Formats: sequence, structure tokens, C-alpha cells
Amino acid sequence: MQQDAGNVNGNGEEEPAVGSGGRTGQGADTDARFRRSAAFLADEALGFLYPAALRAAADVGVADHLTDGPRTPTELAAATGTHARNLYRVLRLLATRGVVAEDEQGRFGLTEAGQALRSDAPYSARAAVLMLTDRTMWLPGSEMSRCLTEGGSAFDEIFGMPFFDYFAQDDRTAAVFHDGMAAMSDAENAPLADAYDFPTAGTVVDVGGGHGGLLMEVLRRHPGLDGVLYDQPHVLAGHRLGTEEAIAGRWTLADGDFFAAVPPADVHLIKRILHDWDDERSALILDHCRRALRPGGRILVLDAVVPSGNAPHQAKALDLLMMASLTGRERTEADFAALFEAAGLRLSRVVPTPTVLSVVEAVPA
Repeated sequence: MQQDAGNVNGNGEEEPAVGSGGRTGQGADTDARFRRSAAFLADEALGFLYPAALRAAADVGVADHLTDGPRTPTELAAATGTHARNLYRVLRLLATRGVVAEDEQGRFGLTEAGQALRSDAPYSARAAVLMLTDRTMWLPGSEMSRCLTEGGSAFDEIFGMPFFDYFAQDDRTAAVFHDGMAAMSDAENAPLADAYDFPTAGTVVDVGGGHGGLLMEVLRRHPGLDGVLYDQPHVLAGHRLGTEEAIAGRWTLADGDFFAAVPPADVHLIKRILHDWDDERSALILDHCRRALRPGGRILVLDAVVPSGNAPHQAKALDLLMMASLTGRERTEADFAALFEAAGLRLSRVVPTPTVLSVVEAVPA
């Protein structure tokens, strides 16, 4: 019979415990340390299954059927047209991450943290989850070693063309991306608009501004400002500026390519754009903004600023998505300073916000 403790031999000395491989002292401690490391790394390697489960739950819309309280997997499967036992297995894993919780009756309910998985929730994250776990993001991540051995993006090899070229010829993927980006941005826009001291008058141009969520929040708070939403025509078709009465008559749409030119402004907003592109292309966008700035104007880059040290930060994870699927990267404050200098600009300050993004302010050098 095996025992956890060592046995005492005929000389009154304790022998090594069964299962320790006969090691004692420092050797046994080293053995245990490496066993713990192996178990930890195996657990980490299984981590990809959490976002896979989150995607599955978002895809079938299970959270939409939990608005009125917990339900059993059988009830949820009937409501979503899914397999009850397999749905239970997905929910059981999500419960370990606090997205849902199982009660004593075997029913699952949304936690406070999981509420935004509902399609009808304020600041719903469902579209953002579907975007971030879409195959255009997922598959390049699985081929990330290409980025290390060959440099560049893994996306091109998998899909046969660069990221945005693929989106331009695939309407489904383009819709997933733009809807997901709008959902990801919605929860950030109000805190970002509150964090910066915008001028009381003038024109704000949101460069690559998508559906206009950020510009709407800025104009709502500053009645003396006018706004221009600048993006490609197919993106502008989904804009939401007309839904806000408080900004009526103070905004216009402008379509174009920010690699060619941008409209003139007192303030240019560039939110989650530069991280998509390498330094050369990012500097080109910034150079166009600098040339179009009115006297006394400023450029506001709203991106994550990667902190130093070992602490977790969303930008450190998102940086690998940029590496695998696009050509860009998340940047440190020093990276932004160098990028601005290449575009004839100077980093004047970094304004932190309650979101993962900062307002990185640039002025002509």
C-alpha cells in the first residue's frame, strides 16, 4: 500500500516517500518544482479553450435567454436550438471564469461580469467577442511562430492577402470587424471624451472614425464644436450620428483614404488606428494630419500605451494579435515619441483615462 509519508527502516531512519523517485532533500525539492511547472504550463496551454467557449456561447446567443434569470441547460438548449449536454459543458467552463454561475438546481445565470454578453445590454460586448475570436483573428494566432521565424504577419500566408485587402472583398468579415470594433469602442467613448480638455470651439475630425461613436460623445459634451466623421464610404454607411438630437446640424461626413489626405481640423482624433499599421504607414497618417492642422491645432492619438514591467495589460495581449494578423503593434510612450518625431510632431503629453486607452497628444514640432 502506497503512503504519502516515508517509511522508517530498520536503522530508525526515514526512507524517501513512494513516488519521489528515491530523491531526498534538494533533489526532491527540485523534482517537485519542475512537476509544478509542467502542470502550470499544461494548464496555460489549455487557456485557448476559454475564449473558444465564450465565442460558442456568444455565437448561439445563449445570454439573450438569461435576461429574466437562471435556466437549465435543457431549457437553454431548446431556446437556442443547441445540444443540451454540450451546451452544459460550455457553460460549466465559463462558470470557472465568472461569466455565468451554476446554482444548486443546476441552472445557469449570468453574473455581473457576464451581463454584456447579452445582445440587448447597454454596451453589449457580444459583437466584440465575435470579432476578436473570428477565424481571421484566431487562425493567425495559431500560426504565430511564423512571425518569429519569418517576420511579418501570419495572416497573408493563411488567407492569401493582407488583412484589410481580405476585408475589402469579403462582406461578411468586414461586417464582423466593423460591428465588433463599434461594440468594443462604445464602452470607451464616454470616458475618453470626459478625460480630455477639448477646446470650446473649432472643428474636430475623427480620422477613421468608424460609425461615429467617439465623435458623438465629444460633440455632445462640447456644444461649441463641429465634427467631421472621416472614413471609407462603406463604413460611413453605418454611422450613428443622426441618432443624437443634441448634435444635429453640427456634423458632416467625409469619405476618403487617410493614407492620401485628411480634412482640415483644429483637433484630429485617431482612435485605435495607428496600432493597425507599421511605423512607416502610421507616420504617413500623422504627417497628413499635421499638414491639415489649423494654427494651434493638435492631434490626439487614442491608443493603449504599453506599460513597462511584468504586470498584465490588455495591450500586451492585443500586441500579439496585431503581430499575427496585421502589420502594426501596440506602442510604449517612447515609441509614440519616436513616431511623432518622424512625422514632424512632438509628443506634448499623455493623458490617462479610466479605459485601457490613453490620450497621446501631439503638436507640430
